[in-house]
Amino acid sequence: MASARSHRLSTPSNARLRDDHRFRALLSAEDWGRLPVSIWRRFSTRLADGATVIYVGEIEHAQLSRAGWWFALAARLIGGPLPTSADTGVPMIVAVTEDAASGGQIWTRICGRIHGFPQVIHSAKRFAGPTGLEEYLGWGLSMSLRVCVADGALEFRSTGYAIAFAGLRCPLPSWLTPGDVVVTHSDLGEGAFRFTLEITHPRFGRIISQSAVFREASS
Repeated sequence: MASARSHRLSTPSNARLRDDHRFRALLSAEDWGRLPVSIWRRFSTRLADGATVIYVGEIEHAQLSRAGWWFALAARLIGGPLPTSADTGVPMIVAVTEDAASGGQIWTRICGRIHGFPQVIHSAKRFAGPTGLEEYLGWGLSMSLRVCVADGALEFRSTGYAIAFAGLRCPLPSWLTPGDVVVTHSDLGEGAFRFTLEITHPRFGRIISQSAVFREASS
C-alpha cells in the first residue's frame, strides 16, 4: 500500500472545469451505470485546454519477463512507452494535460526506480480511430483502444496497432507488436484507486505487468 504522504491529486486553483462526455460516449448507458460514482467523476471532468491534473502514488506490483524487457528496450527507439523496471515500493506520478491541438489528453508518467533516474513515459489519448479512442505513442505509431466495464472497473483494451505516414494509416502485423494491452482503472474506496497495466504476447504470454495505487487529496 502506498504511503499516505505520496497520495495526492493536484488541480490548479485557476483551472476551468467542464463536463466531459468523451469517455462516457464510448460506453453504453448500461455499462456506464455499472461504474462507481468516483470513476464517473474522474472521467467526466475536463480541464481547460493546457491545464494539468497530477496524481501521485506508488508502484505496488511489477513484473517484467525477459521478452518484456527486450520489447521495452526496443520501444525506446520510439520514445520508450513501456516500463523498463520491475521495481516496487517506488513513487509514480501521472500528469494528465488537456491538449487543445488534438482535443485529447497528454499523459506523462514518471516511474521511480531504486537505482538511477526515474523513467518518463509520454503518450496521448486521442478520441479518434476505428474505436473512437487511441493511444498515440509517437513517431506515427498508435494503438486503438476499446473501452469496457468489468467487475465495476473501467478497462481499456487494445484492438490493434497502426502507423501513420504521409497521410496513410497502415495496420501493423502482430509480430511487430508487444501483444494485447489491458489497462484497468479500479476504485478502492475512500478516494483511493488503482491503475493496472498488463501486456500479453501471443507467443510469450504475459510479458509486462504493473500496478500502482493513488489517492485523491481531500477537497
